[in-house]
Amino acid sequence: MHFSKYNRNYESELTGFIKDLKRQQPDLERKQREARAIWWDKPPLTPEEVQRASTSDIKVKPYVYN
Repeated sequence: MHFSKYNRNYESELTGFIKDLKRQQPDLERKQREARAIWWDKPPLTPEEVQRASTSDIKVKPYVYN
């Protein structure tokens, strides 16, 4: 008989916490997707927007925390 050296039934405290949180707040993932769409998922810039940004008088430093 072959035994795996890993316990397949193990669940970390973090995994348990996330599962409990999702059970308590069933709409949590939907809210996360909505928030991501607001802050991160932006449509690509139009050619006009790219042109306007490239001709801007204010140049942005590559690393702003100087």
